[in-house]
Amino acid sequence: MHVFLETERLILRRFTESDADALFDLYDDAAVMKYIDGGRPADRTEIVTLDLPAFLGYYERFPGYGFWAAIEKSTGDFLGWFHFRPRPSDPPDEPELGYRLHRAAWGKGYGTEGSVALLAKGFDDLGVKRVTAFTMTVNQRSRRVMEKLGMTLIRTYFDKFPEHDLAPGAEHGEVEYAITREQWGSRS
Repeated sequence: MHVFLETERLILRRFTESDADALFDLYDDAAVMKYIDGGRPADRTEIVTLDLPAFLGYYERFPGYGFWAAIEKSTGDFLGWFHFRPRPSDPPDEPELGYRLHRAAWGKGYGTEGSVALLAKGFDDLGVKRVTAFTMTVNQRSRRVMEKLGMTLIRTYFDKFPEHDLAPGAEHGEVEYAITREQWGSRS
């Protein structure tokens, strides 16, 4: 297992091709995908041919960045994933933070715990200047994690995301949060 980070309760490791079933189970949960695509059934072929190859490609193109399988240390259970990677339109030192966790992991602080570890790694080891995070305006759980991290609401915007149009609350748009290295360093 190629471990990237460990926290008190989590192991964040690289994905492998053998993670297709775990991803399918995560993506096939309508509640998990509610604010992504309206909770439509997952497509295993899409996971195997598009998602996993994209995840695996980040490790080589952007050392230190990518998608990380979140494993609960005490049980070995797959809880979901975190990503910490530059978007195509952003410089490498301004990555995006994201997460997608199973319902069983909600409300237990895993989203915050994994995100704190990634932010610390980025700011302390990877020379990151600024980190962004995005979600639908109505996704209060995700927004709460961003706020706990000390991220600031930057804007609400209305881009066309065809998959999001199926999600409840799409008419309220998306939000962008961000935190700089200086803001991270000044957290108490």
